[in-house]
Amino acid sequence: MRIRDIIEGKKEWRAHVARVKALPQDYQIVYKEIQKYLFKVGPVELTEGTDLLSGIVDLFEEGAALGKGVLEVTGNDVAAFCDDLIKDSKTYADIYQESVDQKVYEAIKKMTDETK
Repeated sequence: MRIRDIIEGKKEWRAHVARVKALPQDYQIVYKEIQKYLFKVGPVELTEGTDLLSGIVDLFEEGAALGKGVLEVTGNDVAAFCDDLIKDSKTYADIYQESVDQKVYEAIKKMTDETK
């Protein structure tokens, strides 16, 4: 990654953070919880840019402009809202699970081959 790419990435992130700070307080609180949740759950594409997070801010800006409360936008179960956003996304947990499954499969195959 070039220095210019890093600088551009930081500029984009700062602009994103400024958009979040411009949201009403309730939206900011829920956004921060969503962000924590997504960073913990770990959809792979989250590290490849802020498209998902920017989409959430777009949705929140629209909801705020319409005078809706944040839970009218997300629903009362914010974790379920997040899960629905990433339901078709590969997560780091998925990658880890595949790795474990592959190691177990290889170990069992090796053990089976040795007993023949």
